[in-house]
Amino acid sequence: MDKVCFDNVKMNMEVMFCLFLLFMVSVVEAKQGMSLSAQKLEVQKHLNRLNKTPIKSIKSPDGDIIDCVNMSHQPAFDHPLLKNHTLQMMPNYHPEGLFRNGKMSKANTKNEGSNSITQLWHLNGKCPEGTIPIRRTKKDDILRASNMKSYGRKNKHSTIAKPQSGRPGLVSQTGHQHAIAYVEGDKYYGAKATINVWEPKIQQPNEFSLSQIWLLGGSFDSDLNSIEAGWQVSPDLYGDNNTRLFTYWTSDAYQATGCYNLLCSGFIQINNEIAMGATINPLSSYHGSQYDISILVWKDPKEGNWWMQFGNDYVLGYWPGFLFSYLTDHATMVEWGGEVVNSESDGLHTTTQMGSGHFPDEGFGKSSYFRNVQVVDDSNNLRAPQDLEIYTEDNSCYDVQLGKNNDWGSYFYYGGPGRNPNCP
Repeated sequence: MDKVCFDNVKMNMEVMFCLFLLFMVSVVEAKQGMSLSAQKLEVQKHLNRLNKTPIKSIKSPDGDIIDCVNMSHQPAFDHPLLKNHTLQMMPNYHPEGLFRNGKMSKANTKNEGSNSITQLWHLNGKCPEGTIPIRRTKKDDILRASNMKSYGRKNKHSTIAKPQSGRPGLVSQTGHQHAIAYVEGDKYYGAKATINVWEPKIQQPNEFSLSQIWLLGGSFDSDLNSIEAGWQVSPDLYGDNNTRLFTYWTSDAYQATGCYNLLCSGFIQINNEIAMGATINPLSSYHGSQYDISILVWKDPKEGNWWMQFGNDYVLGYWPGFLFSYLTDHATMVEWGGEVVNSESDGLHTTTQMGSGHFPDEGFGKSSYFRNVQVVDDSNNLRAPQDLEIYTEDNSCYDVQLGKNNDWGSYFYYGGPGRNPNCP
């Protein structure tokens, strides 16, 4: 009898243990289910914050959806200091001495040619007056980010080129590499350039390639102020390898402030024709037609806001001066050129291309260029920069070469293929 009782007790304990395990599994699954539901809810809330209710939506041939949003409902006005902001519809002053570059020029020679469309979504419609076009953020865009709060922001360890402290052969610890022209040591109130547009190949989704203008103030550490504008290919940010117009800003060296395009409150857009983050079309081809865009950023001497113009006709909007500390007055350094991320994912230098993917010595039709490079001085005049210098961490991977002539003013070719026999 004792043995039978013992066996029954043992069996009951095993049954209870199995039931306990089943209970614990169900609790874990329930928590996971709640966690997934909570994540979905948070993602949806974030999408609702980013995607404002449109008056009209346009589907672009590349799969983007462009929402035409009432100008007064744009993301900028989520900023607490912009709740009662009076929208400035035009700058008080334009810089004097503009090169006339048109909306987007096709150049088969070094002379400017015919205008062309600027963004792919234009093929399927336009946004009405009183609205601005905003590229709709999708769930997959947010889920690609390392975390939801980091979507639309650069890594806080991101770097810009530091010519004053760098030397050839050194790559930044964060893997960012540059090929730039720059000026420093004066007061700069804006910058301009015309840049030909390419579709560089990207090796890893977490890498990018861009060509842009930087207006900088402060140190290169925790208090850097930066306004940036140009074109980029960034699979992580956009989910594809298209070449897109972009902007960025930060007032604390990419730590907590700023974002790409309109993905946070900051930049105020007034233009209904150009969408930040949208695909640029057409593109330059090797030994073929060259297409370029013109970008101007300058400070309004009266209001203190930093304005951006795309081409000759599109004044896009402005960064309010209060967003910044050092740039509330002027920039102390301006950079023009290319940047890539070299993640060395396979232990070798990335094959991610900068610009056209060809070195600057190949010249027009093969290399990338910045032409009509200018700065805005304290009299609000555009002029050729004095003492333009160049910098690259490793010219065997990406390089830059200066030039000057009557047609292009100050210019430079830049870029490269990344990994090659001289850049292993």
